[in-house]
Parts: sequence; structure tokens; C-alpha cells
Amino acid sequence: MRNWNFGIIGTGMIADIHVKAIQNIENATLVGVCGSDPVKSRKFAEKHKLKAFANYEEMLRSQDIDIVTVATPSGHHMEPAIEAARCGKHVICEKPLEISLERIEKMIEAHKKAGTSLGGIFNYRFNDAVALLKNAIDQGRFGSISYASVHVPWWRSDEYYSNSWRGTWKLDGGGALMNQSIHMIDLLQYLMGPVDSLQAYIATRGHDIEVEDTATAIVKFSNQALGGIYGSTASFPGQFRRIEITGTKGTAIMVENAFTVWQFADQTEEDIQILKSFKEIEGGGGVSDPAAISYQSHQKNIEAFIASVEAGRPFEISGDEARKAVEIILAIYESAREGKQIHLKHD
Repeated sequence: MRNWNFGIIGTGMIADIHVKAIQNIENATLVGVCGSDPVKSRKFAEKHKLKAFANYEEMLRSQDIDIVTVATPSGHHMEPAIEAARCGKHVICEKPLEISLERIEKMIEAHKKAGTSLGGIFNYRFNDAVALLKNAIDQGRFGSISYASVHVPWWRSDEYYSNSWRGTWKLDGGGALMNQSIHMIDLLQYLMGPVDSLQAYIATRGHDIEVEDTATAIVKFSNQALGGIYGSTASFPGQFRRIEITGTKGTAIMVENAFTVWQFADQTEEDIQILKSFKEIEGGGGVSDPAAISYQSHQKNIEAFIASVEAGRPFEISGDEARKAVEIILAIYESAREGKQIHLKHD
């Protein structure tokens, strides 16, 4: 088994999760880190016993690095990702891949040209409950799906947004949707397929920020099912995230990684066992504290990326796949801004 040497670009809160995830992967070694603030980078490196690179250019020129994770502010993902491609390094990038489709497409093109891999982090996809939900859909157990929705009623304090890139169009690219709810929006399209059209509203109800802290959208999927999206960071004290899928032969409601409803017309003994095994709602999922997330799903996400690189096949959350959630969110912003229904184009 080959060992893969990693570097982390960025030293913010999520970088700590990357450290734990990589250090728990059997065939990965975390070599070093870099960030925009040299002092902060040195302290971060000392804390985790890593090498502190002066900048990402130095890191990417190093022969000791095979793969980098990008954990910078969202609007600063493109530049290191493109430079990594030029230096022959694989990249796995935090959500969102970037804050505009134009910047995302430049990243994708750079890695296609270089022959390197570009992958996204949508770690919710690697939870066991999601795998069960996807399998039930693929088997047609819901019958004709009539409705699917996601709800992310979270809370963030004023301190979370103060003196930060968060809550800005320039670097956050949006608010409650682009930063927090994007995980569940990705799950919605992953499970249900493409969104055909949507109509939306956004608002800023609880914070002095330039982007939305509350948003809602009605969506129509390409398979003709209807759906909904709700995301907020102005819902005190923060509630668990939820996805609901219902159709002519079944209904499932997943709260965090537990099922509160798992009921089908062709109910089996296995279904009863699933309800028993996935009844405990564990952890807070970051409902009010962004640091209150586990590293294990990040670990699985990065392990799957390594496996795809080793096998020479496209990663399941490739640049093209990670682009989809951003496209939906940008369509929501456009709908809210223009006050009209938006139709999304699909190849």
C-alpha cells in the first residue's frame, strides 16, 4: 500500500478537522501546513508537530507533498487549487468548491489539463444512514417520489461573524446556504437527481451581515418530484438538520444521522432493524457551534479520494459533482434577487 503525503492550505477552524482526519488514515502522512498569517501558521504547525511552509507556493513545489487539502476562506480556493495542478499535486477542497461557477470551471479545467485529481469535501455523503437512504431510492422503494426537502435550522452568534470573512459576498459567497446548508443541498441533489427549476426568498433576520441568514426555496426536480430547501443561522438555539423523502410507497425522515421515520409499503424485518439501529440522534452536528463536528466523516471522504487516485478513476465528488450544489445555491440567490423562477440547465 502506497503512503500519500499531505499538506493543508489554511489554518482556520476546519483545518483542525483536516488534521485529525488525515492523521487517522492508515496510508497517509500529514507533512505540513501553510496559511496567510505566518505567525498563526507557525503556531498551528507547532501545535500539531508539522512543518510550517512559508506559503502555498513553497508547499506545492515540495517533493514531499502528493496531495493538498484546501481549507482557506471559500473565495480563496481557486488560486491554490490551480497552482497545485500546475505543480502536479492532487487537491481535495473544502465546500463550497468556490463561490462562482466561473472560478470553479477554471479549477476543473486546470486539473483536467494537468492530469491531476480535483475533489470536493461533502462529508455527509459518507454516513451510513445516507447510504441506506440512497439504496432505498435506487431500489424504488419509495415508489413515485412526490416530495423531498432539507431543513437546516441552525444558529450562529454575532461573534461568529465579527471581524471575519464570514457573512461577506466577496469571500463567503453567501450566508446560511453557501456556508452551512450547502451540505444538505448537496445531499438533496445527490439523492434526488438534478433540480430542474426553483423559486426562492432570502432574508437577513438575525445578524448585521451583508448576506442571508435565512433562506427558503421551492424546487422541482427533473424526475418531476417537488421539494423544498430551508436554511438558517438565525434559528436559536439551533435544531438538528433534517431530510425528508416521501412517495407513493414509502417515507423516510432522517434527523442528523438517525431515522425518525423509515416506513415502506413492503416493510421487511431489515427495516425494523434499521429503525432500531439508527434511532439515536448523536452529536450536535454544528447546530450552534461550528467546531462541534466529528472528523470521522471527513476521514472517510479523504480516504475515498485517495482510493480514486490510486485506482486512476474519477472521484465520486469530482469537481463537476461538487459544482452542482453551488449552482443550485447561486440559482436560489438569483431567484430571490430577480423575484422569478429560475430554470437550471443540464447536459
